[in-house]
Amino acid sequence: MATVLIAHVIAICLASLRLGPLLAFAPPFSLVRMPGPARFVIVVGLSAAMPLSDWQQRLLMTRQGVITGAFHELAMGLVLALALQWAFAMIGMAGRALDIQVGFGLASVVDPESKAQMPLIETIFVYAAAAVFFATSGPRDLFAVLVASFDRYPILGASVPIAPGGLMEFISVAGLLAFTIVALAVLVLFLIDLSIALLSRTLPQMNVLVLGFQAKTLAVLALLPMSVGLSGAVIVRLLRLAVDKTLPMP
Repeated sequence: MATVLIAHVIAICLASLRLGPLLAFAPPFSLVRMPGPARFVIVVGLSAAMPLSDWQQRLLMTRQGVITGAFHELAMGLVLALALQWAFAMIGMAGRALDIQVGFGLASVVDPESKAQMPLIETIFVYAAAAVFFATSGPRDLFAVLVASFDRYPILGASVPIAPGGLMEFISVAGLLAFTIVALAVLVLFLIDLSIALLSRTLPQMNVLVLGFQAKTLAVLALLPMSVGLSGAVIVRLLRLAVDKTLPMP
């Protein structure tokens, strides 16, 4: 009985290495202010609820096999965390490009979680992506994939679940998908810049710099709610690809 209990505890610890980096360091979970002990309890509780099939037989392996399995589980968690980090980084980069084009790159707000200075529109899009993730079926789909991963790639299994090709494919398409979120606003700002450039040629006495800031600010304030509203499907698709491409299911 004691051996079975110890084996079960070891299995939960190994499962925590797969879930821990994802829930502790990857957006959108890292954007939510939560005490460290609470995160620890959530990770351990979810790990205990995972289907840890056939772990008794596998945990009868040597100590070296358990240590190797621990590094393997940690690698899986880090790759999943990297995928979500990259997805949110691309969304933030798209927002920062819009900040720079409209002139908001000089202003910044304080991220309440990391206490870092972030541009205004980038912060809006990052937190909008987190809101879309939690408001839709994002958490349920993510944890469904994680549950299925323990059936497909069990603890101390021999198969290697990480797909480098899928990860590279996701990295290559994530930027394009993220740019579609701000594509409409960027196009409108480009047309405004073009119109102001033509005005500066015909009316050289006009202060085109001040006019450009005012026109682009009004355009962004008008288009930003529309861009955020229409970005929901793109954000869901981007976050879904972050999981599917790194942890492929049959």
